[in-house]
Amino acid sequence: MARESRPTVDLNADLGESFGVWRLGHDEEMLSLVTSANVACGFHAGDPVHMRETVRSAVRRGVKVGAHPGYPDLAGFGRRAMALTHEEIVAALLYQVGALQAIAAAEGGQVLYVKPHGALYNQAEVDQAVAGAVAEGVRLAGQGRSLPLVGPSGSALERAAAAAGLTFVPEVFADRAYDARGRLVPRSRPGAVIREPEEVTSRVLDMVLRGEVATVEGTRLSVRAATICFHGDTPEAPTLVRTVREALEAAGVEVAAFVR
Repeated sequence: MARESRPTVDLNADLGESFGVWRLGHDEEMLSLVTSANVACGFHAGDPVHMRETVRSAVRRGVKVGAHPGYPDLAGFGRRAMALTHEEIVAALLYQVGALQAIAAAEGGQVLYVKPHGALYNQAEVDQAVAGAVAEGVRLAGQGRSLPLVGPSGSALERAAAAAGLTFVPEVFADRAYDARGRLVPRSRPGAVIREPEEVTSRVLDMVLRGEVATVEGTRLSVRAATICFHGDTPEAPTLVRTVREALEAAGVEVAAFVR
């Protein structure tokens, strides 16, 4: 009788977001817990020194490195929508991913996937033109080697990835509330960021084992969860990842990177 395969899920975090003397997040602690690191590329956060430090630590720990490009918006942390043209978005992706690729190569690593950040991610979820520009930038940045594109399932970004011939990796968020449309609740609304370990763990188990999550309207939403995001700038992030990882492993779920 064939053995039933264990469910597998990746844990990712947005890291490398410090800038100059300004420090943000718990990068070292998070890198001991997650399996993939989305490294900021200098447009919304991060700088060359912190990018290199983050990549070096990820490579040393065996954590997979992904590029986390955003809009050129340091003041707004990349969370403000911008009206860039198709060519501007493509060029911004190439610039950011290319910089991280050079740093990763210098540290004996590789950029293995791309996940847009903040407002760019949110716009690419619903705007097919923005999604198409992101997918084109990722395709070109791969230089003949297809880079997987991470984003929300059922989104414009997923359709753009398919059209560009990219592998799409469906992502869910451990520490963010969802509405009935499947979109993240804006951070300006109370309860948009979830910080209680027990609640976060329960939601993640629902998403991974049952393929659904409770919305703020009280309905149940179907989701696909190949990778789970934890925001590195959330003060409770290390506790949340540790608690969730222990619960997943106790439930028989293998925690492993989606790129091997």
